[in-house]
Amino acid sequence: MHKLLSVLFLSILVIRAFGQEKKVVLHKEENEKCFKCHGQSKYVFFNPDAGREIKEHMNPYRLIHREDFYRSNHKTFRCTDCHSEDYDSFPHPVTLRFEMQYVCMDCHGGDETYARYNFEKIEEEFLASVHSSRHEEDFSCWMCHNPHTYQSHVRNEKNIKEIVAYDNSICLNCHSNLDNFQLLTSKKNPNIMKTHEWLPNQQLHFGSVRCIECHAVIQKDILVAHQIKPKEKAVKNCVECHSQNSLLLESLYRYEMKEKVSKYGFFNARMLTESYLIGANRNYFLNILSVVIFGLVLVFIVLHTSFRVIKKTK
Repeated sequence: MHKLLSVLFLSILVIRAFGQEKKVVLHKEENEKCFKCHGQSKYVFFNPDAGREIKEHMNPYRLIHREDFYRSNHKTFRCTDCHSEDYDSFPHPVTLRFEMQYVCMDCHGGDETYARYNFEKIEEEFLASVHSSRHEEDFSCWMCHNPHTYQSHVRNEKNIKEIVAYDNSICLNCHSNLDNFQLLTSKKNPNIMKTHEWLPNQQLHFGSVRCIECHAVIQKDILVAHQIKPKEKAVKNCVECHSQNSLLLESLYRYEMKEKVSKYGFFNARMLTESYLIGANRNYFLNILSVVIFGLVLVFIVLHTSFRVIKKTK
């Protein structure tokens, strides 16, 4: 018996070992030339004038964690796929400070490989948004989507709460961070909690839906809306979400498999398993049953009253 258990235990370990086989990381050695400085909070270089090695703090805005990069959408890239190969030399040439940055459409525009992402439509929406129309020269894709760490959670993440937290953190990176906010304007950063005082159950909403559900134009052919509306046009009508035709069906919940909406009910696996959205989670049979029960109660009241009246008259 002990031998059998030992064999089973070893078999499990072997299976797990194969299952946890490390994935091949492309261009790791090449990228490590950059990460040995930019991948840690301190870096060391040889100063020929001092004749010795110097240790310095890495500028936090130039710090890129390896783990985050190799989890990102761009994890298969070389650093020099986007940055000049002149960065191979150190100290880096001063002229590289003025290097033009690529934007999404420089690589993804017109490429059939990425047709399903609708980048052309995304660009069209972005150019029509308040972010672009008010800050055209300064606002780029990278203001929201860090090219070194960005992940498209909405297409592959199983947990709605994580999607909401990740997407909302992108908005809050400016709208709750004065330093980032004032890169675009000298105005005072508004207090998010105060400007949303009208919203009941603030914390529940902030943790359950993305900012863009109310602040962007929802289109059927775009999975993640990019046309941010002026604040005056933000959704404030509860029925927009809390109804059988909830706008969340075209945005937050649309990515999840195939939605089943028919006259027999609202069978949305994601909404039913992770949350109950008042007004949206309806079922045809339960609706009929509730009407029947209500009708029977009325009939009982009428009959009861009639019998009492008849009995009293006798």
